[in-house]
Amino acid sequence: METSQSNEPCMPDTPVAASPVTAGDAACDLVTVPARQGLEAVDILRRGAGEAVGPVLHDDGCDTLGFLVPAGTAACWDVPGSTCTETDGQGLRLAPQPPVEGSDWLLPPGEADLATDPVVLRRALGEAARLIRAADSCR
Repeated sequence: METSQSNEPCMPDTPVAASPVTAGDAACDLVTVPARQGLEAVDILRRGAGEAVGPVLHDDGCDTLGFLVPAGTAACWDVPGSTCTETDGQGLRLAPQPPVEGSDWLLPPGEADLATDPVVLRRALGEAARLIRAADSCR
């Protein structure tokens, strides 16, 4: 597995979101973010018009959330404070049981069949970070 964080924008020839991940498809990448930001992003995505959120994992310590995104996203992922892990389908299966020991589904594959669009996720994570900064500055 590889992780990728780059400050350079990536413009693939074909959109990454063009190949959604379904419950029977094991090829996907995993964007991991701090739980607070991830939960805000899930709320933002669920409120959005037509912007679906795909399966989401959380670790047992509730420190991080992992968003399943289409395979190939790791090559272009550049959101500060997050990582995108390329899985190549190794050890990550979209089944009712969590694919990684010490994790569980926040949004299981049966309730969210498609992977989250990385462009939409990037926007939601940015909005979540701004909301958190605003809330923390009011203390």
